[in-house]
Amino acid sequence: MEHEVFVPVPAERLREVLDDPARVARAVPGLQQDAGAEPVAGRLKIRVGSHSVTYRGAVRVSRRDDGSYAVEGEAEESRGSGSVELTLRIALRDAEDGCTVTYDGTASADGRITDLPAEAVEGAVTRLLNRFAEHLATAATQDTNDANGTDGSDRTDRTDRTDDERAGAGAEGQTPADLGLTEEPPAPERPSAFGADRPAPSHGPEDEEDEEEDDEDIAEAAHARRTMIGRSAEEVDHAPPRGRYAPVPAPQTVSPPAPLRWAAPAAALAVASAIVAVRALRRRR
Repeated sequence: MEHEVFVPVPAERLREVLDDPARVARAVPGLQQDAGAEPVAGRLKIRVGSHSVTYRGAVRVSRRDDGSYAVEGEAEESRGSGSVELTLRIALRDAEDGCTVTYDGTASADGRITDLPAEAVEGAVTRLLNRFAEHLATAATQDTNDANGTDGSDRTDRTDRTDDERAGAGAEGQTPADLGLTEEPPAPERPSAFGADRPAPSHGPEDEEDEEEDDEDIAEAAHARRTMIGRSAEEVDHAPPRGRYAPVPAPQTVSPPAPLRWAAPAAALAVASAIVAVRALRRRR
C-alpha cells in the first residue's frame, strides 16, 4: 500500500505532532480512546461502502533515525472474530508551501472485511489516511495560532496602555468645563401632598353607630359565606355521581308492616265465626 497526501504545513510542524502520542490519538479520525489505556488505543469504526466494521486495538508510533515514523498496530473486531495487523511507514518530504506525507506499508486482515469488495476497502483506507493527514495539519496549525495569539495579545495590551497614558496626559491640562463636567442646577422640588396640613376627621355619635352597624353586617356576611362554602363543599364531596356513571339502585321488596300482616287473618276468622253462628241459630229455630 502506497499513498501520498499534500498538506499546507511545514514538515517540522508535523514532526512535533507525530512525536506526541496524545496529539496523534486526537488526530486519528473516529478514534474513541479507552480510559487508562495507551494513548493511541481504543475503538475505531471504519465505514466501507454501506457497511461498517468496528475494531478495538492499539497503535504505536516511533521515530526512526532517518526522520520517518514507524507505525505498528493490531486490532480485533468488537463484534466478531476478525482481526487486522498493520505495519506502516510515514515519511515527510518538504514541498512548496507545505510538505508531502507519504504512506508505505502492509496490512493483513480476516473476518468481515474480507467479504467486502476490494475497491471499497481500498477507498475506505485511502479516505482514512487523507483525514489523518488533515487532522495532523490542523493540530500543527492550531499550535502555531496559539503561539501567535499570545504574542499578539501582549502587543495589544501594550498598545492599549500607551493610548490610555496619552489620553490621561492630555486630560491633565483641561478644565472641568472643557471636559463637560460642569454641574447642572438642581431641579425644583415638587410639593408633596404628604406634608400638607389636613384637618383631622371629626367623628360624631351617629358616625360611630354607623361604623358599628357596618362591622356587624360585615361579620354576619362573612359567617354566612363561610357556612355556605362549607355546606357546598360537603355536599360536593358526598354527592353521588350522576348521568351514565350513576349507580344502579338495587331492587327493593315491599313488605307490609306488622299490624297489617295480622289484620287479614283476623278478619277472615271473624267472618267465618259469624257464618257458623248464624247457621247454628237457624237450626235451633
